[in-house]
Amino acid sequence: MIRPQWEWALDDAEGRRLTEPVTPVFTAQYDAEQWLGEHWRELAAAGAVQASLLHDGTQAAPGVELRTH
Repeated sequence: MIRPQWEWALDDAEGRRLTEPVTPVFTAQYDAEQWLGEHWRELAAAGAVQASLLHDGTQAAPGVELRTH
């Protein structure tokens, strides 16, 4: 059985995809969303301004802005 994969793609202020920091891969959308809720400040401090939830490599929802101000 192949399990679904949920992960976050992070973009910088110019819309470029970041290779760091790397986010975990989750088997449930809820777990991915909960993780982002707990870590978004750290991701923003590392230069990410937007996070997009990917389901098996395809964007599953509109991007989430990660601005602290």
